[in-house]
Amino acid sequence: MTSQHPANEWARIPPAPADSGRVVSCDLVFGVDEPADIAFQIAVARSGRIHAERLDVTTDARPLPRPTELAGPHGGRLHLLRAPRGTLSVSYRAELVSPEAEQPEGRANSAGGQLTMEQLTFLRPSRYCPSDHVVGLAVAEFGRLPAGRARVEAITDWIHHRVAYVVGSSAVHDSAEDTLLTGQGVCRDFAHLGITLCRALEVPARFAAVYAPGLDPMDFHAVFEAWIDGGWRTYDATRKVPRSSLVRIATGRDAADAAFADVLGGFANLQAIEVTATVTGNLPVDDHSADVHLY
Repeated sequence: MTSQHPANEWARIPPAPADSGRVVSCDLVFGVDEPADIAFQIAVARSGRIHAERLDVTTDARPLPRPTELAGPHGGRLHLLRAPRGTLSVSYRAELVSPEAEQPEGRANSAGGQLTMEQLTFLRPSRYCPSDHVVGLAVAEFGRLPAGRARVEAITDWIHHRVAYVVGSSAVHDSAEDTLLTGQGVCRDFAHLGITLCRALEVPARFAAVYAPGLDPMDFHAVFEAWIDGGWRTYDATRKVPRSSLVRIATGRDAADAAFADVLGGFANLQAIEVTATVTGNLPVDDHSADVHLY
Protein backbone atom coordinates (compact mmCIF):
# COMPACT_ATOMS: atom_id res chain seq x y z
CA MET A 1 0.00 0.00 0.00
CA THR A 2 1.27 3.45 -0.83
CA SER A 3 0.61 6.83 0.72
CA GLN A 4 -2.23 8.84 -0.79
CA HIS A 5 -0.32 12.12 -1.09
CA PRO A 6 2.14 12.85 -3.93
CA ALA A 7 5.67 11.63 -3.27
CA ASN A 8 7.16 15.09 -3.74
CA GLU A 9 5.04 16.42 -0.86
CA TRP A 10 7.52 14.81 1.51
CA ALA A 11 10.23 17.06 0.14
CA ARG A 12 8.60 19.90 2.08
CA ILE A 13 9.76 18.34 5.33
CA PRO A 14 13.19 19.79 6.16
CA PRO A 15 16.00 17.24 6.13
CA ALA A 16 16.70 15.62 9.48
CA PRO A 17 20.08 15.81 11.19
CA ALA A 18 22.57 13.04 10.50
CA ASP A 19 21.67 11.43 13.84
CA SER A 20 17.96 11.41 13.01
CA GLY A 21 17.61 8.20 14.99
CA ARG A 22 14.13 7.02 13.97
CA VAL A 23 11.71 7.23 11.05
CA VAL A 24 8.24 5.79 11.61
CA SER A 25 5.10 5.65 9.51
CA CYS A 26 1.62 4.21 9.43
CA ASP A 27 -0.81 3.89 6.52
CA LEU A 28 -4.41 2.82 7.14
CA VAL A 29 -7.26 2.22 4.69
CA PHE A 30 -10.90 1.93 5.78
CA GLY A 31 -14.08 1.23 3.89
CA VAL A 32 -16.64 3.63 5.35
CA ASP A 33 -20.20 2.43 4.65
CA GLU A 34 -21.87 5.01 6.89
CA PRO A 35 -20.39 8.36 8.00
CA ALA A 36 -18.18 7.49 10.95
CA ASP A 37 -16.48 9.16 13.89
CA ILE A 38 -13.05 7.57 14.33
CA ALA A 39 -10.35 8.12 16.95
CA PHE A 40 -6.76 7.41 15.91
CA GLN A 41 -3.68 6.91 18.09
CA ILE A 42 -0.88 6.55 15.55
CA ALA A 43 1.11 9.76 16.11
CA VAL A 44 4.20 9.44 18.26
CA ALA A 45 3.91 10.83 21.78
CA ARG A 46 4.76 14.51 21.99
CA SER A 47 8.39 15.10 22.92
CA GLY A 48 11.42 17.12 21.91
CA ARG A 49 12.50 14.20 19.71
CA ILE A 50 10.08 15.02 16.88
CA HIS A 51 12.04 16.65 14.08
CA ALA A 52 9.23 16.60 11.51
CA GLU A 53 5.92 14.84 11.04
CA ARG A 54 2.97 14.77 8.68
CA LEU A 55 -0.59 13.45 8.86
CA ASP A 56 -2.69 13.22 5.67
CA VAL A 57 -6.31 12.07 5.50
CA THR A 58 -8.32 11.54 2.30
CA THR A 59 -11.61 10.02 1.21
CA ASP A 60 -11.58 8.62 -2.32
CA ALA A 61 -8.29 10.54 -2.83
CA ARG A 62 -9.92 13.86 -1.84
CA PRO A 63 -8.23 15.63 1.10
CA LEU A 64 -10.22 15.95 4.32
CA PRO A 65 -9.80 18.66 6.98
CA ARG A 66 -7.04 17.95 9.49
CA PRO A 67 -8.37 15.81 12.35
CA THR A 68 -8.87 17.40 15.77
CA GLU A 69 -5.93 16.62 18.06
CA LEU A 70 -6.51 15.88 21.75
CA ALA A 71 -3.72 15.58 24.33
CA GLY A 72 -3.50 12.18 25.99
CA PRO A 73 -1.57 11.01 29.04
CA HIS A 74 2.24 10.86 28.98
CA GLY A 75 2.53 12.89 25.79
CA GLY A 76 0.16 10.73 23.78
CA ARG A 77 -2.02 12.31 21.11
CA LEU A 78 -5.44 11.25 19.86
CA HIS A 79 -6.84 12.46 16.54
CA LEU A 80 -10.61 12.64 16.00
CA LEU A 81 -12.04 12.46 12.49
CA ARG A 82 -15.51 12.58 10.94
CA ALA A 83 -15.23 10.37 7.85
CA PRO A 84 -17.81 10.45 5.03
CA ARG A 85 -18.75 7.39 2.97
CA GLY A 86 -16.03 6.08 0.72
CA THR A 87 -12.46 4.79 0.97
CA LEU A 88 -10.73 6.52 3.87
CA SER A 89 -6.93 6.67 3.77
CA VAL A 90 -4.87 7.85 6.73
CA SER A 91 -1.13 8.37 6.29
CA TYR A 92 1.28 9.37 9.09
CA ARG A 93 5.05 9.80 9.03
CA ALA A 94 7.49 11.18 11.62
CA GLU A 95 11.22 11.71 11.83
CA LEU A 96 12.77 11.74 15.31
CA VAL A 97 16.17 12.90 16.44
CA SER A 98 18.47 11.09 18.84
CA PRO A 99 17.12 10.90 22.42
CA GLU A 100 20.54 10.99 24.08
CA ALA A 101 20.20 14.50 25.48
CA GLU A 102 16.65 14.07 26.79
CA GLN A 103 15.35 13.16 30.22
CA PRO A 104 12.67 10.46 29.95
CA GLU A 105 9.25 11.08 31.47
CA GLY A 106 8.63 9.63 34.89
CA ARG A 107 12.19 9.37 36.19
CA ALA A 108 11.75 11.73 39.15
CA ASN A 109 10.81 10.20 42.49
CA SER A 110 7.43 10.93 44.04
CA ALA A 111 7.39 13.23 47.04
CA GLY A 112 8.23 11.45 50.27
CA GLY A 113 8.11 8.07 48.55
CA GLN A 114 4.28 8.20 48.54
CA LEU A 115 2.36 6.84 45.57
CA THR A 116 0.66 9.44 43.42
CA MET A 117 -2.86 9.16 42.03
CA GLU A 118 -1.36 8.16 38.69
CA GLN A 119 0.56 5.28 40.22
CA LEU A 120 -2.47 4.17 42.22
CA THR A 121 -4.45 4.04 38.97
CA PHE A 122 -1.92 1.58 37.57
CA LEU A 123 -2.21 -0.64 40.64
CA ARG A 124 -5.90 -1.37 40.03
CA PRO A 125 -7.32 -4.22 37.95
CA SER A 126 -8.45 -3.24 34.45
CA ARG A 127 -10.35 -4.80 31.56
CA TYR A 128 -7.53 -6.94 30.18
CA CYS A 129 -5.48 -7.11 33.38
CA PRO A 130 -7.60 -8.72 36.17
CA SER A 131 -4.78 -8.65 38.70
CA ASP A 132 -7.13 -9.44 41.61
CA HIS A 133 -7.74 -12.89 40.04
CA VAL A 134 -4.09 -13.99 40.05
CA VAL A 135 -2.75 -12.85 43.42
CA GLY A 136 -2.28 -16.44 44.60
CA LEU A 137 -0.27 -17.39 41.51
CA ALA A 138 1.82 -14.24 41.67
CA VAL A 139 2.69 -14.69 45.33
CA ALA A 140 3.46 -18.41 44.88
CA GLU A 141 5.76 -17.79 41.91
CA PHE A 142 7.45 -14.53 42.87
CA GLY A 143 6.59 -13.70 46.49
CA ARG A 144 9.87 -15.00 47.89
CA LEU A 145 11.92 -12.61 45.77
CA PRO A 146 12.85 -9.14 47.02
CA ALA A 147 10.16 -6.58 46.26
CA GLY A 148 10.67 -4.27 43.29
CA ARG A 149 13.16 -4.79 40.48
CA ALA A 150 13.95 -8.46 41.22
CA ARG A 151 10.30 -9.44 41.04
CA VAL A 152 9.60 -7.56 37.82
CA GLU A 153 12.67 -9.03 36.11
CA ALA A 154 11.60 -12.51 37.27
CA ILE A 155 8.08 -11.92 35.95
CA THR A 156 9.46 -10.88 32.57
CA ASP A 157 11.75 -13.92 32.37
CA TRP A 158 8.90 -16.23 33.46
CA ILE A 159 6.59 -14.94 30.73
CA HIS A 160 9.32 -15.13 28.10
CA HIS A 161 9.98 -18.81 28.87
CA ARG A 162 6.41 -19.94 29.65
CA VAL A 163 4.37 -18.19 26.95
CA ALA A 164 4.83 -18.92 23.24
CA TYR A 165 4.69 -16.04 20.78
CA VAL A 166 2.20 -17.21 18.15
CA VAL A 167 0.85 -14.75 15.56
CA GLY A 168 -2.95 -14.89 15.42
CA SER A 169 -3.26 -16.99 18.57
CA SER A 170 -5.40 -14.54 20.54
CA ALA A 171 -8.58 -12.56 20.00
CA VAL A 172 -9.31 -8.91 20.74
CA HIS A 173 -11.32 -9.81 23.85
CA ASP A 174 -8.68 -12.10 25.42
CA SER A 175 -7.34 -11.03 28.83
CA ALA A 176 -4.20 -11.98 30.73
CA GLU A 177 -6.14 -14.91 32.21
CA ASP A 178 -6.67 -16.32 28.71
CA THR A 179 -2.95 -15.99 28.04
CA LEU A 180 -2.19 -17.92 31.22
CA LEU A 181 -4.62 -20.68 30.25
CA THR A 182 -3.49 -21.07 26.63
CA GLY A 183 0.22 -20.41 27.14
CA GLN A 184 0.45 -18.41 23.94
CA GLY A 185 -0.22 -14.94 22.61
CA VAL A 186 1.15 -11.89 20.83
CA CYS A 187 2.85 -8.77 22.15
CA ARG A 188 -0.30 -7.24 23.70
CA ASP A 189 -0.90 -10.51 25.59
CA PHE A 190 2.69 -10.61 26.87
CA ALA A 191 2.32 -7.00 28.05
CA HIS A 192 -1.06 -7.64 29.69
CA LEU A 193 0.29 -10.62 31.58
CA GLY A 194 3.31 -8.66 32.81
CA ILE A 195 1.07 -5.82 33.97
CA THR A 196 -1.33 -8.21 35.69
CA LEU A 197 1.36 -10.05 37.65
CA CYS A 198 3.07 -6.79 38.65
CA ARG A 199 -0.16 -5.27 39.95
CA ALA A 200 -0.95 -8.50 41.83
CA LEU A 201 2.34 -7.94 43.69
CA GLU A 202 1.55 -4.24 44.35
CA VAL A 203 3.87 -2.88 41.66
CA PRO A 204 2.22 -0.14 39.52
CA ALA A 205 2.35 -1.18 35.87
CA ARG A 206 1.01 0.30 32.65
CA PHE A 207 0.63 -0.55 28.95
CA ALA A 208 2.54 1.22 26.17
CA ALA A 209 1.86 1.01 22.43
CA VAL A 210 5.02 1.70 20.44
CA TYR A 211 6.69 1.80 17.07
CA ALA A 212 9.39 -0.90 17.14
CA PRO A 213 12.32 -0.76 14.70
CA GLY A 214 13.53 -4.28 13.98
CA LEU A 215 10.18 -6.00 14.58
CA ASP A 216 9.52 -8.86 12.14
CA PRO A 217 6.90 -8.99 10.79
CA MET A 218 6.56 -5.22 11.13
CA ASP A 219 3.50 -3.97 13.01
CA PHE A 220 2.61 -1.91 16.04
CA HIS A 221 4.18 -3.35 19.19
CA ALA A 222 3.25 -3.38 22.88
CA VAL A 223 5.38 -3.41 26.04
CA PHE A 224 4.76 -2.69 29.71
CA GLU A 225 6.28 -0.26 32.15
CA ALA A 226 6.68 -0.83 35.89
CA TRP A 227 7.17 1.83 38.57
CA ILE A 228 10.41 0.91 40.35
CA ASP A 229 12.75 3.05 42.46
CA GLY A 230 10.99 6.28 41.55
CA GLY A 231 10.71 5.81 37.78
CA TRP A 232 8.93 3.96 34.98
CA ARG A 233 11.10 1.20 33.54
CA THR A 234 10.32 -0.61 30.30
CA TYR A 235 9.95 -4.39 29.99
CA ASP A 236 9.27 -6.57 26.96
CA ALA A 237 8.81 -10.28 27.61
CA THR A 238 8.71 -11.03 23.86
CA ARG A 239 12.36 -9.90 23.55
CA LYS A 240 11.78 -9.40 19.84
CA VAL A 241 13.25 -5.89 19.57
CA PRO A 242 15.75 -3.77 21.52
CA ARG A 243 13.86 -1.65 24.03
CA SER A 244 16.09 1.39 23.49
CA SER A 245 14.88 1.63 19.88
CA LEU A 246 11.18 1.91 20.79
CA VAL A 247 9.09 5.02 20.13
CA ARG A 248 6.09 5.68 22.39
CA ILE A 249 2.67 6.20 20.82
CA ALA A 250 0.08 5.78 23.58
CA THR A 251 0.04 4.79 27.25
CA GLY A 252 -2.76 3.45 29.44
CA ARG A 253 -4.12 0.85 31.81
CA ASP A 254 -4.18 -1.77 29.04
CA ALA A 255 -4.78 -2.09 25.30
CA ALA A 256 -8.28 -0.61 25.61
CA ASP A 257 -6.64 2.78 26.28
CA ALA A 258 -4.13 2.52 23.42
CA ALA A 259 -6.02 1.22 20.36
CA PHE A 260 -4.59 2.59 17.09
CA ALA A 261 -8.14 3.12 15.76
CA ASP A 262 -11.52 3.17 17.46
CA VAL A 263 -14.80 3.64 15.56
CA LEU A 264 -16.96 5.72 17.90
CA GLY A 265 -20.02 5.94 15.65
CA GLY A 266 -21.15 4.96 12.17
CA PHE A 267 -19.59 2.01 10.35
CA ALA A 268 -16.01 1.70 9.09
CA ASN A 269 -14.09 -1.46 8.29
CA LEU A 270 -10.28 -1.63 8.33
CA GLN A 271 -9.11 -2.91 4.93
CA ALA A 272 -5.36 -2.45 5.01
CA ILE A 273 -2.58 -1.43 7.40
CA GLU A 274 1.12 -0.87 6.86
CA VAL A 275 3.50 0.12 9.65
CA THR A 276 7.21 0.91 9.30
CA ALA A 277 9.89 1.83 11.82
CA THR A 278 13.60 2.21 11.10
CA VAL A 279 16.72 3.44 12.84
CA THR A 280 19.80 5.17 11.49
CA GLY A 281 22.64 2.65 11.42
CA ASN A 282 22.50 -0.68 13.23
CA LEU A 283 19.91 -1.69 15.78
CA PRO A 284 21.27 -1.57 19.33
CA VAL A 285 21.74 -4.79 21.28
CA ASP A 286 19.38 -5.15 24.23
CA ASP A 287 20.92 -6.00 27.59
CA HIS A 288 17.85 -7.47 29.26
CA SER A 289 19.25 -6.81 32.74
CA ALA A 290 19.69 -3.07 32.03
CA ASP A 291 17.24 -0.30 32.89
CA VAL A 292 15.48 1.19 29.88
CA HIS A 293 13.20 4.24 30.05
CA LEU A 294 10.72 4.66 27.22
CA TYR A 295 10.68 8.16 25.70
